[in-house]
Amino acid sequence: MTAIPQGRIRRAALRGALCALAAVTGAGLAGCSGQDPDAGTNGVGKLSAGQIQSRTRAAAEAARSVRLAGNVVSNGRTYRLDMRLSSDGGTGSVTSQGATFDLLRVGEQLYLKADAAFWSRADGGKGDGKDSAAAEKLDGKYVKVPQGDPSYQRFSGFTDKKVLLGGLLTLHGTLAKDGHHEQAGVRTIRITGAGGTGGTLDVSLKGTPYPLRLVRAGDAGTLTFSEWDKSVPLAEPDKSRTVDYGKQLPAS
Repeated sequence: MTAIPQGRIRRAALRGALCALAAVTGAGLAGCSGQDPDAGTNGVGKLSAGQIQSRTRAAAEAARSVRLAGNVVSNGRTYRLDMRLSSDGGTGSVTSQGATFDLLRVGEQLYLKADAAFWSRADGGKGDGKDSAAAEKLDGKYVKVPQGDPSYQRFSGFTDKKVLLGGLLTLHGTLAKDGHHEQAGVRTIRITGAGGTGGTLDVSLKGTPYPLRLVRAGDAGTLTFSEWDKSVPLAEPDKSRTVDYGKQLPAS
């Protein structure tokens, strides 16, 4: 019987321990039999970071719809979004500075729905009877946002899949891969910009390489993406629930 050197035994034991750890974490170490982290995936994990970003942006653009949820910080203001977007419009809620309102866009027609407290604030919160009565009438109503009103462009951007994703799915700085991870039970490959300071993006390794989670550069918010290519029912609200101010909304 040939004696096995103790050093070889120790190295084998160490390699076995590392492979076991890789199996748990999904890290995937070279030399670990059966631990290929890209086995059974769509294969994008084998691409370069730049190629992964190109693939996921193309997938997002080609998708008919998506649900986007999380926080976005812009110009010092934080917006909490929960929007379902399609090529024909979008619907969902936006919260900022303690006020929440719903948005619905069907084609080019945009509607804003909020409670009386929101409209009281929009009118300056004067608290007089006239303003309170007007705000109560708008409570829970879909208010048409005229295309010529200054707020149309600002609000409609929250409902525009192409505009919103085009502005968000960007990492800054040199791109690199940051290993295999998981988002909502789906295996992902993570790419980073400038070592993470330029943002991080988790891309699905299952099926179409859709983006699943984005951490924006400069602490500018975190967003998740789900329900890709799911139907988004969009229909203009009943006229009995609609208010039309004409060419301009109340001052806000």
